Amino acid sequence: MITDAERRFLDAATLDAPWDLVEQFSRMPRWRPEDVNKGADAIAERLQRHGVPVTMHEPEIYLSIPLSASVEAGGQTHRAKPPSMSVSIPAGRTAPLVYVPANLKALRSYSRDVQELFGGRIASEEEIRKLVAGKIFITEGFGNPALTSLVEEWGAVGLIACNPGVDIHWGTCTTIWGTPDLDDIGRKPKIPVIAVNKQTGEALMALAQQGGSATIRTEMLEGFFPQKIPVVDIPGAEKEFVLLHGHYDSWDVGVGDNATGDATMLEIARVLWAQRDRLKRGVRIAWWPGHSTGRYAGSTWFADAFALDLDENCVLSVNCDSPGCRWANSFHATTTMSETAKLVEGAIKDIVPDAVFKTKRPNQAGDYSFNNIGITSFYMLSSTMADDLRKEKNYYDVSGCGGNIAWHTENDQLEIADKDNLLRDIRIYMLSVLRVANADRLPFDWVATADEFAATVERYAAAAGDHADLSPAKQATTAFRAAVAKLGSLPAAQANDVSKRLARILVPINFTRTPRFAHDPAFTAPPLPGLAVAAELPRATGPMLGFTKTQLMRNQNRYVAALREAIRAIG
Repeated sequence: MITDAERRFLDAATLDAPWDLVEQFSRMPRWRPEDVNKGADAIAERLQRHGVPVTMHEPEIYLSIPLSASVEAGGQTHRAKPPSMSVSIPAGRTAPLVYVPANLKALRSYSRDVQELFGGRIASEEEIRKLVAGKIFITEGFGNPALTSLVEEWGAVGLIACNPGVDIHWGTCTTIWGTPDLDDIGRKPKIPVIAVNKQTGEALMALAQQGGSATIRTEMLEGFFPQKIPVVDIPGAEKEFVLLHGHYDSWDVGVGDNATGDATMLEIARVLWAQRDRLKRGVRIAWWPGHSTGRYAGSTWFADAFALDLDENCVLSVNCDSPGCRWANSFHATTTMSETAKLVEGAIKDIVPDAVFKTKRPNQAGDYSFNNIGITSFYMLSSTMADDLRKEKNYYDVSGCGGNIAWHTENDQLEIADKDNLLRDIRIYMLSVLRVANADRLPFDWVATADEFAATVERYAAAAGDHADLSPAKQATTAFRAAVAKLGSLPAAQANDVSKRLARILVPINFTRTPRFAHDPAFTAPPLPGLAVAAELPRATGPMLGFTKTQLMRNQNRYVAALREAIRAIG
């Protein structure tokens, strides 16, 4: 139920300032570095116009900007787009084509699971390497990081991703999260990658089956560029704060992805600043560059530059991407971690009582750059089209724009935004943020996280069968659940400190493989990724079986030690 105090904030929200920004951004392409900075200036000017102070950071971040691409085959030149971080080969690369059909149910997957991606069509790595080496790999889908890294490892000299519609979608193909460091620069793609539309793809796939060749050309602008990051710091009575953030760079004018998100954050900044004396905790609002062209380089820079402050004081990260889009009236794919699922459901249903609500695990995507610090997070894409409406319109699955296939194309124009939905989503985001910022006791349900862990461990144990003993993980999970169930009996201040400490321990073991303050690769991480190797044991043979068992032993030690630390934190 919405309280009178919350109602004062919600009733203050209007569409005047946000819609003005949406309309301006609908005329401003924001993917080249200089144009992105103009977008930041437009946000800052509006904030200042409403009396909201803004700090403008301007770090140098590593970007890859697609300029042009084409593919020549069968005597024809076809239109194409290169994803960011593709190798730039303006002179072209010619090689035979090889087509491997994709699993059409996994076109949007960022997983490196070969069975998932190709539906059992690849019998062994040795077989696929022989088939692919020295050739241009072509398949249905999108030129994403997981697919690119796989075909490069198999020896392909190029990748053609055949998009499922008449339009070609921009994207990115690197597994590196943010600006590379010395540890991950080796994962930078070494092959040219292009995307084509369905018609071109079908012609190229037919040519591949006839033994034909193709020449792919890509032209990229790549390097370090100064990019602006507007940040509003709204103080509360306490030092701790909620981080609300989203990207303002876009492909072309990118109205639904993400001018509507930028406008949402602008309005929340305006309303919260005007009533900042009513905030218990602060709210920090940041607009990121480098989302697509830098694989989250803007938010990653912020996570690095302010890591210790975030570690010490940030209680929650809220991502704002693609709210307020046309026909997006369902909440059946709402991104949240387990500990905030009830909080998110309550906020959405208090604004939209009849909302269709279902949660999904956060992807390794969407400026989720704070997992390795250990910050509880929710939202990425919030409202979206209902599945039956999407099927009625014959739309395939995309990752933004409220489910509209204008996502990452030149068609993401002003008509993709919806005023009523935008005001609704502004209120949902504002209420969600307020319920953490003003909570006497942080509303995180760690018992739900413990239950998630228990179900995950059971699933991995069942998959491993007699190949692994996960009883230490099971026992630690049971002990942790019993301990965390007592958190509600602690005084609020103590419980809040414990809750923040639990996030620093539990979020990394559930979402990351690398150490704290590093950044995981940009492909799907399964739940409790360290223990996920248990499910691979039945398929492991020869020396690989021993290697896999060794990795599981080490990862189970990490998991058990983390839960013991969590129990000690509860006291």
